[in-house]
This record gives sequence, structure tokens and C-alpha cells, in this order.
Amino acid sequence: MRKTMTGLLAGVGLMLACGTAAQAQELTIFWAEWDPANYLQELVNEYEAESGVKVTVETTPWADFQTKAFTEFNAKGSAYDMVVGDSQWIGAASEAGHYVDLTDFFNKHKLNEVMAPATVKYYAEYPANSGKYWSIPAEGDAVGWAYRKDWFEDPKEMEAFKAKYGYDLAPPKTWAEMRDIAEFFHRPDEKRYGIAIYTDNSYDGLVMGVENAIFSYGGELGDYQNYKVDGIINSEKNVKALEMYRELYGFTPPGWAKTFFVENNQAITENLAAMSMNYFAFFPALVNEASNPNAKVTGFFANPAGPGGDQFAALGGQGISIVSYSENQEEAMKFLEWFIKDETQKRWAELGGYTASAKVLESPEFQNATPYNKAFYETMFKVKDFWATPEYAELLIQMNQRIYPFVTAGVGTAKEALDALAKDWNTTFKKYGRQ
Repeated sequence: MRKTMTGLLAGVGLMLACGTAAQAQELTIFWAEWDPANYLQELVNEYEAESGVKVTVETTPWADFQTKAFTEFNAKGSAYDMVVGDSQWIGAASEAGHYVDLTDFFNKHKLNEVMAPATVKYYAEYPANSGKYWSIPAEGDAVGWAYRKDWFEDPKEMEAFKAKYGYDLAPPKTWAEMRDIAEFFHRPDEKRYGIAIYTDNSYDGLVMGVENAIFSYGGELGDYQNYKVDGIINSEKNVKALEMYRELYGFTPPGWAKTFFVENNQAITENLAAMSMNYFAFFPALVNEASNPNAKVTGFFANPAGPGGDQFAALGGQGISIVSYSENQEEAMKFLEWFIKDETQKRWAELGGYTASAKVLESPEFQNATPYNKAFYETMFKVKDFWATPEYAELLIQMNQRIYPFVTAGVGTAKEALDALAKDWNTTFKKYGRQ
């Protein structure tokens, strides 16, 4: 009610000023605290200038984001009109009735054709291949890599690398090459290390890091249609992928057993590692000389291919959904109609947001705008995601518990860790009646 009354008063003021926007209200979008949320606030300020509707992007630290969002959802609170929720949430939020069904909106605007296919599949549709949509792809994101161009292009390093490995030192095209480069630059005596990877097991950091290896080794997490996991999550391909991830961990800086996006950017800015895994959304800080003294010598590449030539990356990013308890759903729908316009998506990209618009992504203007946009474009057409079922949080905890000891401490074998995970997931899916 507070928002409505405030909006009406604002609307009266605007009517006096220009005679339009009689129904103007305020809208609140809830998101995590990071740079893309700041870019979105800049974007929606332009919507206010056009429509008279004030839109506020309310944020909270990532560590609190999921808890705060679902606490409000479960209370059926109307504090938020829209939420830019994680892709894994879509099953839990839609089945519990927290999100408005956007299927008609999606089909009316042919968003299947407008947005990049992977973003539709993972940010918007649930269940998989159902034709039911609950979000509009908003912030596209995936895992990519940053590297130290000055280290790679040093003539002495290039000569020494070729002498040792028999091929030219360059951004890796395969995980095997990445392993060689990580080993080559791993020099603890010089306080220089080979690679920085995700290892944090408190949410999805480690799991998404490992997914980059699993998917590119040709593996899968399971069959999302029938919830079969035996022989899939513990397949030979996944065992090899997990073994490679464990091997790469051996070339990380000391104390790298609880690291995520902040530390992985520091690996580049603080001269710690030759290569660093991170979401593209965190790369703007690496081309900013104010936050990265090595900005001019930092390069980027897409996730390399596995031994069979498969090349995929773990999906990050989020879709934007209307909260079903919002008192301003009609106004929120009008906002989404503005948000999906080509000119809005282009402006979103200009401000720093990672548009999911296929048309904008494919444009030379976008791909040449930053040193990493080309790699981002290439990645967004070959991404895969974690389970989006309502019990995703349990599945995530179980995967963390099984693979973390092996990756960071070498406890047991990769096969033992994945066999145990398969049993965990079978038990969970049976508990929820999915098998």
C-alpha cells in the first residue's frame, strides 16, 4: 500500500508537470548486490523518465540473496514486484506459486526467437521442454577465463614452454593445454601460480566450477526428463573431468580451498596466477585500471574444449520474474514489455548489462565493445546449467559434500565421490516422488 500511495502522489506530480502517466506507480526489483544491479538501476532510471514510473533496484549481499528472497516469497509478501532470481530457483519458485506465469507474454512477443536459445531454456522455461515460462532472460552470464597476456607473450616464456611441451604458448583451446600451462607457470618459489579455480562450497561456486569440466568432457549431471542419474553423474567422462579439476587445484595459489569470484579476480589483479576462472559479469573490474593494475595486459578466453571436442560452460546469470504477491503486476508487465524491446536491450548492453537478446549478442557492435564480449558471445550459445527442480538446494549441498574433500584434499577417488553422489541424488529424487 505504501508503494501505491507514494506512486499515486508521484503520478499527480507528474500529471501537473506534463499531463501524462495518471496511473504511475513505483516498482521494486529485488536482486543481489553486484555491478549488474547498478547497471540495471541506471537503465530503469531511463524507464522512469519515459513512463513516470519510478523503479528501484533493491539489493542484498549474495550470501543473503536466496534466503531473503524465499523468506519474502513464503510469507507471500508484496515488498518486491519483480525479482532477478537465480536460474536454479525457477522450479522451486514456480511450483510454489511465487512467480507469475509468463507463458502468454513469452509467446505473444516470440521471445523464443528474440532471446538466445540457451537463455530461454535455463532462465525462463520450467519444466524443461514444457513450453511454460516464468521469467524473461535478463542478465546473461557464464563462466569464462582471464589470463595474463604479458606472461603468455614473454619471448623467454614462449621459448621455454615450446621446449617443454612441444607446441606454442597461447590461450588454451583444450583442458589438456590448460593443464600444461597451469603446470608451466606454477612457481611457488617465485610466488607465481598456474591457475585460479572456484573451490567455495557454501553455495554453487565449486559445483559450477566443476561443471565447466564435466560438460566439456562430454558429461552430464543426469537426465533432466526422467531424473535418472546412475551411469550419468558417475560416468567415466565425469570421473575424468573431476580428476582434471583436482589436478588443476594442485596449481592454484596457497590457501585456495575456499575461493569464489572475489578471490579469482584478485588472482589476476595481485599477480598470483596466469589464468583465472570467473563469471563474465565480474570481468568489467579486470579491464578497469582503477581496480586492476594489470588491466592493459589482461586477456580473456572462452571455456576450452574437452578431450572429445565438446565445449560448454556453466551457466550463470538470471531471468527477471514478476512476484505473484505483487500489488502492481499490471505495471510490472508494462515494464517487461519495455525491457524486451530491441532498443532497451541494446542500451542494457551499453550500460554493462549482459543482454540475452540474440540480435544484440550477434552484432559486431556488441562483440567489439569490450575485450571479453566476443568470448561471452561465443559462450552464451554453449552453456548448460544445474538442476532447476524445487529440491535443487539439497542436490547442491550433496554435490558439495561429495566432491569438495576430493578436490581440495585428495580424499578418496573421483569415482568414489561420484558413485556416492549418485546414491545421494537417487535417494533425494525418490523422496520427492520423481523416480
